[in-house]
Amino acid sequence: MVITALVIAALWLFDEGGDPAVEIASGIESSNASVYFSSEAIRPEFVDTEREPCSSFETNRNAYFGALHIHTAQSFDAYVFGMRNRPADAYAFARGETIWLPPQDEKGKGTRAVRLSTPLDFAAVTDHAENLGEVLLCMDRESVAYDTLNCKIYRLETPLPVPELLRPIVGLLSLSFHGRERAAGICGEDGTACIEKANTAWEETQVAAEEAYDRSSDCSFTTFVGYEYTLADGASNLHRNVIFANGTVPPSPLSSKNAPRPEDLWSWLQERCIDSDTGCDALAIPHNSNWSNGQMFYPDWFKDRPMEEQVALATLRQKVERLVEVMQVKGDSECRSDLYGVSGAPDEFCNFEKLRLPQERAEDCKEGYGTGGMMLRGCISRWSYARYGLIQGLEEQRKLGVNPFQYGLIAASDTHNATGGAVSEQDYQGQIGQDFSPERRLISNVGVLGKIASSSPVRYNPGGVAGLWAEENTRGSLFAAMHRREAFGTSGPRIVPRFFGGWNYAEDLCQDSAFVEAGYRGGVPMGGTLSAAPSIQHAPVFAVSALRDPSSTGGSLQRIQIIKGWMDDQGVMQQEIYDVAGDQNQGLSVNSKTCEAREPGHASLCTVWRDPTFEPKRSAMYYARVLETPSCRWSTYQCNSLPEDQRPESCSDPTLPKVIQERAWTSPIWYQAQ
Repeated sequence: MVITALVIAALWLFDEGGDPAVEIASGIESSNASVYFSSEAIRPEFVDTEREPCSSFETNRNAYFGALHIHTAQSFDAYVFGMRNRPADAYAFARGETIWLPPQDEKGKGTRAVRLSTPLDFAAVTDHAENLGEVLLCMDRESVAYDTLNCKIYRLETPLPVPELLRPIVGLLSLSFHGRERAAGICGEDGTACIEKANTAWEETQVAAEEAYDRSSDCSFTTFVGYEYTLADGASNLHRNVIFANGTVPPSPLSSKNAPRPEDLWSWLQERCIDSDTGCDALAIPHNSNWSNGQMFYPDWFKDRPMEEQVALATLRQKVERLVEVMQVKGDSECRSDLYGVSGAPDEFCNFEKLRLPQERAEDCKEGYGTGGMMLRGCISRWSYARYGLIQGLEEQRKLGVNPFQYGLIAASDTHNATGGAVSEQDYQGQIGQDFSPERRLISNVGVLGKIASSSPVRYNPGGVAGLWAEENTRGSLFAAMHRREAFGTSGPRIVPRFFGGWNYAEDLCQDSAFVEAGYRGGVPMGGTLSAAPSIQHAPVFAVSALRDPSSTGGSLQRIQIIKGWMDDQGVMQQEIYDVAGDQNQGLSVNSKTCEAREPGHASLCTVWRDPTFEPKRSAMYYARVLETPSCRWSTYQCNSLPEDQRPESCSDPTLPKVIQERAWTSPIWYQAQ
């Protein structure tokens, strides 16, 4: 039924005169290079040089929480689902102001008021570079494109032969069926109309960031200019968010339409920004590796190239990609159980927030990779998950002398409602404009292409937040934290973890009021690499602590774990999960009917732990995972809010978790064998 409807819609679109395509040249040497790849940086007055010194500066660094993955109405897949909030609205929301979500009233204003109970410290709007100009042209009544069939379908103004829930999907099709090409009727025969309009949108993004950035001595809120590079290869997710350090940025965002390989993006950022002598600096942050069918951390992309070129590309990737999203609305990307090529201790917490169910019997990609991940299809792979990418990086370091997968960990929401930081399980409002009621959010299955793919809104989650350890809440300090990977992610709560690695921390360090000073003085923080051991008898020592989210909705802490990963002599990934602090054997639980916790947990946890299986000649990586006590999932809250006779089938689905354990992940600490 659904696939038939969409096929009819696609054929009807072409029969009705859908736009022909404007071809775009491959790679970064495109015919549009003068527009897309100019080394000139616009708006140099936005460089972060003139601001008041912060009234607070903490040498031992504070934890700041933010959102580095936010979509607004400028994103083609946000507007078509009803979103009308723009970049300035997203920053207003992040600062704690009220904004309005769909559905709209007769005057076009949203009817759902939303507001953060605790504002964020920093944020970046990251609208898609792809179709950025097309969206604005279709909204502009003065443009030649406005009355084209493609634009009318995109605005959902044309009757469509599909169910109401699928109309936005066909709207997306009206822009995206051209793939890497552009619709001639919208963009003009040479495509420049879309490029010029994209530049207008890009400037709006910059202006919104500059106007929201607090340059006073209060240093209450920091913004970053950013965008999303939305590359998909065979429906496998290879997306990156690009975050610029300051207001000096390239004149246009680089789209995957012009740069169809990740290395094109890395090279462009290095040449047009990082090494441009303009003051520009940037990072690219991969996300949703869980949808990549093993492509995100696949180690052999460049194996047929000369060794010198392999090393250069690995070095470039490490330089540009310093962080990775470990979780967001489209699922957890930390780990998955029972994958080929992974051995060691089982990890019961790897089943957290999986869109593809843990019990799904899917083909394993083994030593290859697949396609179809964004449609929840194709093979699954260890190289789709951050933990195993981190372990693979140890092997790449051995082979190449450089680790291209040396990532710090953060989390994000990927909201398409301009609501960065709206990650509460108790008041989840959905991630797209169409999610305007509990009944919509609790839908079990929406067929997108019949048996080819489907979507399950109830399987999505509110997403997480990014944490950074920085001296002050400014662009310079926060970007430096990103670059050195002193970062962490949480699944939503404002959990505050610290993680240090060294060789000689005292066993009673947790009782020392100078815990943090001693952590820095005696070793490295999360994101760092341990220096050589003082002697072969030494094993690394880790000092780890965590504070619970102090808000009224924050949960208590249950335990801290340290995850160790390494590669054995047979090339098999090994993992070990150590419970190092807390009450891992206590039967903490929650009543899913009332969502009341049955037993309290901890307000804080701290310990000093020495690796009992350390091998001086074997490289390893370590990160900490902090678990809250069990609490209700968002879907449980919303099912409970409905009368029993009005609850959708998902409320009684035994495969849908009623209870979860919120968590935080620190960036790793690496030990590099000599």
